[in-house]
Amino acid sequence: MRTLYSSMFAIMICAFFATGCQKDYNREGSAQPNQSNAAAKTNAKAPVDVAATFAKIRATLPANFESRSNSIKADLLAKVNPEYKYVVLNALKLTETTCDDNTLLTQWLNLQLSDWSFDVIFYASLTGMLDFPTYDALLFSNSESGQQFGVNGEYSQRITKTMKDLKRFWDIQSSQIVVVPMHGSMLLDRNKVIRIDMILYGDSQVGAEYWADVISSLLEGIPQYRNGNHPIFTFNAFAQSTFDFPPFGVVPDKIVMGDGILDAYAAIGFGDVAPQAVLAHEFGHHVQFQRNVFGNESSPEATRRTELMADAMSAYYLSSAKGASMQWKRVKEFLQVFFNIGDCSFTSINHHGTPTQRMAAAEWGYQTANNAQKQGHVISSAEFIALFDAQLPTIVSQ
Repeated sequence: MRTLYSSMFAIMICAFFATGCQKDYNREGSAQPNQSNAAAKTNAKAPVDVAATFAKIRATLPANFESRSNSIKADLLAKVNPEYKYVVLNALKLTETTCDDNTLLTQWLNLQLSDWSFDVIFYASLTGMLDFPTYDALLFSNSESGQQFGVNGEYSQRITKTMKDLKRFWDIQSSQIVVVPMHGSMLLDRNKVIRIDMILYGDSQVGAEYWADVISSLLEGIPQYRNGNHPIFTFNAFAQSTFDFPPFGVVPDKIVMGDGILDAYAAIGFGDVAPQAVLAHEFGHHVQFQRNVFGNESSPEATRRTELMADAMSAYYLSSAKGASMQWKRVKEFLQVFFNIGDCSFTSINHHGTPTQRMAAAEWGYQTANNAQKQGHVISSAEFIALFDAQLPTIVSQ
């Protein structure tokens, strides 16, 4: 996710120096939402301690800190497609966008950021806390055994059941695909932080230990970070196909579900449908991986096609009698929020389609399930893809 914020970090560095800071170090990143009212009250009780924590860390920053973001491994950055980047960027006020800032999701995220000062944002970016949970889940969470979804496991049952249903629903080889959580609590694990720091930045053992200790001090002294459980640390969900990662081995086909994005949708009233819908969308990408839908083209049009197709696949599964068998009215209510997450950079190669196009794709997926001659009949993934591609010109004309 770090590439999203690299251009913004230079601005933050200038502001950092403008506030009278003497040393310089920088990492890319974004910021995170703020705490609850209770957390804000906790912060208000100890402003001196917070200031002292920042001052102590500032005094130890390496002289070359502003150059560190340039050393991040580009090949790893390319593997994570942060679907919620515009929401996060806008909420952090790191960039101006033309996105709608008045959606339920953005309102909730803005509320979570209400007690995040410049320093809170800066040090979250500087240390890599905004990225480490993502890459820990991407590289090292490779088994479903013993996993729980949600900070307290509150989404585990729905996600586990939905994953089993999706594997049965689609006609691909799926036994090797794992669904794993992304937990911000990994930031409390010094060894995990050291490992990820050395991988992403190429730091020495000593250098990585320094940053792990800085993160530990921040989590202990800055209540806004919520001991790593602030939703912005894990505000994402994504699919990844298998790849070799020496010397650690093979990363399997997987879907990563962040605690933060699940909490966000639950908080705005969609806890009954969001886990299933988000997971179904990401599973659609695995169908595409196996059916070679992506190809070699990198363009806004190519990405829009695969994302709209995943939207249609999700709606098809959610509304099918052999799938989740959900009420379409309820699914549509959620999708109206899901499709307004802020993806409004229409010329970006990561463009997912306009909200209207995405809803049109989902409506088509629903109608494909609803109009089946034999109720509950599930067509093959190859047939679904062919039918969708035939409908795509109509969908994008919306």
